[in-house]
Amino acid sequence: MDNINFTSKAICYLFLMALFARNQAVVVDVKAKGAKGDGITDDGPAIMNAWKEACAAPPPSSLVIPPGTYMAFPPIQLSGPCKGPIEIKATGATIKAPPEPEKFKTDTWIMITFIDRLTMTGGTYDGQGQVAWKNSNCNSKQTTCQPPVNIRFGFCKNSLIKNLTSINSKYFHIAILGCDNTTLDHLTITAPGNSRNTDGIHLARIKGLNITNSVIKTGDDCISFGDGASNIRVDKVTCGPGHGISIGSLGKFPNEQPVQGVWVKDCTLIGTDNGVRIKSWPAAEPGIVNDVHFEDIIMEKVANPIIIDQNYCPGHACKKGGPSKVKISNVSYRKIKGSSSTKVAVKFDCSAGSPCNNVELADINLTQQGGAIATSQCANVKPKVVGQVIPPACPSGPRTAV
Repeated sequence: MDNINFTSKAICYLFLMALFARNQAVVVDVKAKGAKGDGITDDGPAIMNAWKEACAAPPPSSLVIPPGTYMAFPPIQLSGPCKGPIEIKATGATIKAPPEPEKFKTDTWIMITFIDRLTMTGGTYDGQGQVAWKNSNCNSKQTTCQPPVNIRFGFCKNSLIKNLTSINSKYFHIAILGCDNTTLDHLTITAPGNSRNTDGIHLARIKGLNITNSVIKTGDDCISFGDGASNIRVDKVTCGPGHGISIGSLGKFPNEQPVQGVWVKDCTLIGTDNGVRIKSWPAAEPGIVNDVHFEDIIMEKVANPIIIDQNYCPGHACKKGGPSKVKISNVSYRKIKGSSSTKVAVKFDCSAGSPCNNVELADINLTQQGGAIATSQCANVKPKVVGQVIPPACPSGPRTAV
């Protein structure tokens, strides 16, 4: 009997040890793959080799970039699918792109694609974009220059990006496409206010995305929503400098998908060129914006705190002779307060061909910087007004007492 008990215990022990070993995380350190972390050597190949090993390992696995400064020449391509959940951990590390635009032959510095259950934690990703910002060809968007995005995520579903810092990108800091059911938490994104086209986060064709607890300071939109963005939640984001939080621009290209189910809540905008904005091109392609809500927003010295611009035409590069074909409906602005750096705090410039429908203003209190009375301008819209709205907006529209 004792021998049987001993044998049973031994088998159980071996089974548990095998199970424990199988579930042990595989950790691949980039320095084990030859990374120097001296800020001079090109550590890009070591990072990609470490990724390949971690991605092919039994889950869970991780790629670790330990504290240090790593130069990484483009392109850095981290592609799946992997065996299972995987983490990129770079807490305390700084990863730098080469400053010279001519070293980039693609439109992306770091490309992360086709991963399910990615966790990306920590790290400062420095695009060193100062030279690119001075390039007049880049600034005029001529075909001779396409500056790269710092980090591009493509089809990384059910993922978490947290405690990550992106600075001085040559172009957009973070671009996200098709990353359904993903959360961005505690991001810090920084570039000077005069760094053109350095959008903080640009997203498109996504079903389910949360952006929370983040600080974004750029030379363009802090967050920009491209076509196909649906079921998006943004909260506790501080934006400024920059161009604000923008849906669009839309209607420039054929077959754009609707933007719908967007909630922007509990955010602060400081010194931005716009506050919460929806923008579309005139005389271009059709599109839809529906079910969009801005709530509990603080504006501090913001030009155009609340704006719908359906005659968006930067650099006068749009077609002449027709209104926007993008239909905007079911949009609400609730509990928005603070100061406007311009006299017009609320501007609805909707399409004459497709007027805005079911736009609501509720509990708005916006004054011109210095305490002066602000005004509103409205075209092709009759918003519903709920409660007290300062400045009074489109008095011809319906009003609901509370």
